[in-house]
Amino acid sequence: MKKSRITGVGHYVPDQIITNEYLSTIIDTNNEWIIERTGIEERRWFTPGKDTVTSMSLAASTLAIKRAGIANKDIDFIVFATITPDYFVPGNGVLLQRELGIQGVPALDVRNACSGFIYALSVADQFIKTGMYKTILVVGAEIQSSALDKSDAGRSSAVIFADGAGAAILQAVDQDQPGILSSHLHADGDFAEELYLKDPGSSREVRLSPEIVDNPSFKMYMNGNTVFKHAVVRFNEVILEALEANGKNKAEIDLLVPHQANLRISNYIQQKMGLPDEKVFNNIMKLGNTTAGTIPIALSEAWEQGRLKEGDLVCLAAFGSGFTWASALLTW
Repeated sequence: MKKSRITGVGHYVPDQIITNEYLSTIIDTNNEWIIERTGIEERRWFTPGKDTVTSMSLAASTLAIKRAGIANKDIDFIVFATITPDYFVPGNGVLLQRELGIQGVPALDVRNACSGFIYALSVADQFIKTGMYKTILVVGAEIQSSALDKSDAGRSSAVIFADGAGAAILQAVDQDQPGILSSHLHADGDFAEELYLKDPGSSREVRLSPEIVDNPSFKMYMNGNTVFKHAVVRFNEVILEALEANGKNKAEIDLLVPHQANLRISNYIQQKMGLPDEKVFNNIMKLGNTTAGTIPIALSEAWEQGRLKEGDLVCLAAFGSGFTWASALLTW
């Protein structure tokens, strides 16, 4: 049986930089408050008319394909993680497929928010292990700024969420090669309404109306305290689960790449795991929380910075809406 290996990574973030200072001109907030609560100094928001989820994912995928040393036609399958597709229907996977010029290649969309990329990575890994596909493109991409409540009422989420795309190429390799060791997926729907965007939902008498658009249900809602309390527990659990499943310990991790939810969460997990700064990758300070995009963007930046070396033990971990949480352990 084959195993999966990440052979190329790429990312794209919009040109438009949104600073804390700018947000303080439209929301009752300030730079010190945002940094203290989130660790974010600035984030990227898309430029209407230029950036789409499709165009951003195409740029990220093209870079990942180049770095993997393959051609578009070598891709057997696309797994696309996003909660902000360009269209309500169809999903974004087929739109990316069209832009890559690989019509006929299957495309699957994953809607697991912050855990979306690891869920998508796990799905791709299983397809490679079974021998069904040999080369899979896995993408995480979001445009969230257009759905944010940019008023004082939406302050807690408006300062956090951002836009961007990341991509990874997974290829089949022999068992003695570096690659994905295991993935671990969890969910608890009891907390679905603690971090969600209710409308437009299909179970309304009218899916979209002026009343719905003007209602708070049309904006992102997040119970920050509840999310934080569960995140710090689940992050730690799912990382330890991955290590235990592979007979590894915390000290053996060369790089932890957590979902960039909040720098306070990442720092807490780092302290809990006893990892030095050089073993944890964070970029939320400059890019904000791009949900499904955070981990592949971080992997791409880490690779560019020389922080991913062949044979390194890398742990990916995420927690978010659903609640869902997940981890993957791999050798680079």
